[in-house]
Amino acid sequence: MSRDFLSIDDLSTAELDDLLERSAKLKASPEDGAGLLAGKSIALIFEKPSTRTRVSFEVAVAQLGGHPVVLNSTELQLGRGETIEDTGRVLSRYVDAIVVRTFEQARLEALATTAEVPVINSLSDFEHPCQALADLLTIRERKGDLPGVALAYLGDGNNVTHSLLLAGAKAGMHVRVATPPGYEPIPQVVGHAEEIAAETGGSVETAHDPTWAADGADVLYTDVWASMGQETEADARALVFPAYRIDDAALARAKDDAIVRHCLPAHRGQEITDDVIDGPRPAVWDQAENRLHTQKALLAWLLS
Repeated sequence: MSRDFLSIDDLSTAELDDLLERSAKLKASPEDGAGLLAGKSIALIFEKPSTRTRVSFEVAVAQLGGHPVVLNSTELQLGRGETIEDTGRVLSRYVDAIVVRTFEQARLEALATTAEVPVINSLSDFEHPCQALADLLTIRERKGDLPGVALAYLGDGNNVTHSLLLAGAKAGMHVRVATPPGYEPIPQVVGHAEEIAAETGGSVETAHDPTWAADGADVLYTDVWASMGQETEADARALVFPAYRIDDAALARAKDDAIVRHCLPAHRGQEITDDVIDGPRPAVWDQAENRLHTQKALLAWLLS
């Protein structure tokens, strides 16, 4: 039976820690990954535009000695009505894993029901688990460890928020999420993250006050106010989200050695200011680079 990675919750706490350790080792010694995917082909399907996800996964597969097969929805029979289940059946006969960047989480789950090879969620509207792996690796690099670290997320309760809640809880972190009213993360995700945190010694809290979230934080994190597929809401969101911007005032409320995170692309002047993202404390670019290293570890782990 193949192992899928559709959610950060697919990993146990021990597996998450092991993956982060593997990622750190591959980052320190890239040559150790050479040949780990020799003779293997990985399908990379993009139903949404991508910069970091596409490049990091394509390079990851190549550096591990595999062959990336990059496809978008217009290049597949999906665009002509073939079911995603049938696509999974067929691709399983050709490739050793399928990486998908898509819209509804249900599409990933449907693909995984028929695919006989690992299916990896490289982004859906529900979760962004590969991003969360890179986030935790970057925090561990900057803070030395994860348990007890206070992470404040300011902005939209979106897919990135869901993965951060679950990943942070599994790592024993204290995750505080502040969103405008009506833009909260899904309650079921928050509830499950609370259950996980109760077992790991972490904590999960949500509220609407960004100053509460930022006070004393070790990490400040944000994302765009309107994600892909929400472009028609951009003007309405721009009226209610400015209080959640990470600027010098928000940074001043955090700890003196706090680091700033953004999963990118950043809309400078909206969710984050130029002074902050270009200042001395962002870990944004390390965070983006670490997508490569964590995805190499994930692929090698799933296919080993």
